Amino acid sequence: MARIKKPMTLAAVTTSVLLAMSVAQAETLIYAGQLIDGTGADAQSNKTIIVDNGRITGIVDGFQNADADDTVIDRRNGTVMPGFIDMHTHLTSQLAPGSYMHKFTKSGPDVTLDAVNFAHKTLMAGFTTVRDLGDSYNASIALRDAIAAGKVAGPRIFTAGKSIATTGGHADPTNGAKEDLYPSPTPADGVINGPYEAREAVRARYQDGSDLIKLTVTGGVLSVAKSGQNPQFMMDEIEGIVKTARDYEMKVTVHAHGKEGMLRAIAAGVDSIEHGTYMDQEVMDAMKAKGVYYVPTITAGKSVAERAEIPGFFPALVQPKAKAIGPKIQSTFAEAYKQGVKIAFGTDAGVFDHGENYREFGYMVEAGMPPLEAIKAATHEAATLLGVIDDFGTLTVGKRADIIAVAGDPLANIDVLADINLVIKDGEVVKNSAN
Repeated sequence: MARIKKPMTLAAVTTSVLLAMSVAQAETLIYAGQLIDGTGADAQSNKTIIVDNGRITGIVDGFQNADADDTVIDRRNGTVMPGFIDMHTHLTSQLAPGSYMHKFTKSGPDVTLDAVNFAHKTLMAGFTTVRDLGDSYNASIALRDAIAAGKVAGPRIFTAGKSIATTGGHADPTNGAKEDLYPSPTPADGVINGPYEAREAVRARYQDGSDLIKLTVTGGVLSVAKSGQNPQFMMDEIEGIVKTARDYEMKVTVHAHGKEGMLRAIAAGVDSIEHGTYMDQEVMDAMKAKGVYYVPTITAGKSVAERAEIPGFFPALVQPKAKAIGPKIQSTFAEAYKQGVKIAFGTDAGVFDHGENYREFGYMVEAGMPPLEAIKAATHEAATLLGVIDDFGTLTVGKRADIIAVAGDPLANIDVLADINLVIKDGEVVKNSAN
């Protein structure tokens, strides 16, 4: 028999309402001497951002007086911006001397624990959201869920899980290994041959819990294979992946250095091109015609070119590719920007040290993109490519409170983005180091 609840007394109701009002009125006020909202609009001066329950509830002129219960974060001498979004990371690995042996020496738990550390560094660098574009052991999926559940600290993750390759292609995990050490990989392992296996691989990623699909349509720099740019998927294979991904409401991005692989991917309907080293006018025109985004990863190119000069850092097959391909990405980016290709910020962190994602801003500005547009590429444009611009990516009333700050003015000196002194994710302050 159901228990009959006694009605609340008027005094109890009044107390309950007053308590609820008290909680609701407690807000976080962020005083911004300069505010860059991420939309591409000019910077604004002397604003107060009001945060309540994880959302931005107001942006007002001047520095609003705080109530007794409010929290005030004072950045009147700094610049406040939306949390940055890195559209190309690998949180489960970090290139270092000897890292080519890790697939033989590191277990799934080893990789996952490394990823927890790398994720924390990324968040502390001001990146509140990332795309992870290729992992091992599905560690990025587990990490995404652990971060979302509040078990560990890190950025919001959208992950592709294991990237999809063809046999012997870039991202085939058996490259460079004795055949008796690894069984032949299957579509479930992210290696396919033919359109039917392509579809199976997408469904396996969906089964694993991936958010999107990443495939390697050309050779790559770091794989133990000869070519860094040859096409590695046939049209029917790429089309099989894209069409199947659409059935599961998943976006598709492609690693690509060579022209032919890019043209095939664009024709098949992918959403973005990563690296894009050897794109030319024909590729850029095709991208503009179809609205395909470019994610440059200049920092990765610079980093591998530098490390190629260190004797023994790379295997013999990798070293010449790193020297040839790495230095070209920045000039490709410069031309793509001039031509009006849509650009979203991405670094390929993991190819260089996690937490140094800010380096990409400097290279973008060095190549001709104004600082305000570089910041927009890491906020509004990245969120648009992710398909989440209605929820975050700009400092706009109603959106999630992902907010960062620096002491200086990045429009005058982009290098100040190396020192983020405030990080707020979903309204929660996770770093506040200003003096």
